[in-house]
Amino acid sequence: MQTALQTGFQPTLRPGLSGTLLAIQIGQVRPLMVGGRKLVSAIGKTTVSGPIEVGVLGLAGDEQADLSVHGGLSKAVYALPSEHLQWWQAQRQTRGATLFKETLAPGYLGENLSLQGLLEQDLFIGDRLDFGNVVLRVTQPREPCGKFNAVMGYAQAAKDMVQSGRCGFYLAVEQPGSLQVGATCRVLAGARSTSVSEALQHKAWKHLR
Repeated sequence: MQTALQTGFQPTLRPGLSGTLLAIQIGQVRPLMVGGRKLVSAIGKTTVSGPIEVGVLGLAGDEQADLSVHGGLSKAVYALPSEHLQWWQAQRQTRGATLFKETLAPGYLGENLSLQGLLEQDLFIGDRLDFGNVVLRVTQPREPCGKFNAVMGYAQAAKDMVQSGRCGFYLAVEQPGSLQVGATCRVLAGARSTSVSEALQHKAWKHLR
């Protein structure tokens, strides 16, 4: 797949592109059974109310079990479009992972921020989300792992994430501050050479083998 830079086409920022913060989640490291093995993970996130401090390494009170794949300066915060939760619940039903039609709660996929209005095809690596007192930079798409399959309850979840592009994205914290549910952000365009969707497809081969 060619990127916009390779084709010579420079994408422009959609006028007025903005997002709304619907929910904030944090989690602590705890045991997780994966394929009969006892591991640790902080993928289970709990919604928090009130303002939360955002530092260069992420949200106050949030933990990561494996810093090789989550956390650090370039993956300090994980955001997911809230629009995807309904699709993921439908997939779980189709795959037999649940018999119920309950709505997946924010944080079920391990996301720190549940955002509305900002999809992977619209955001590019290097774009910034300006919340006013906090600025976050899009760094890369989220890639699935074996723990993700375990949490979703079926073995094809990782492949579904890559094939559908419903992955969310990691954010670096350029300007620390505090975030509150209901806050809105405007998108400040970066180089706009590779979208989050394109970046995920560049890595798809290792998840679809």
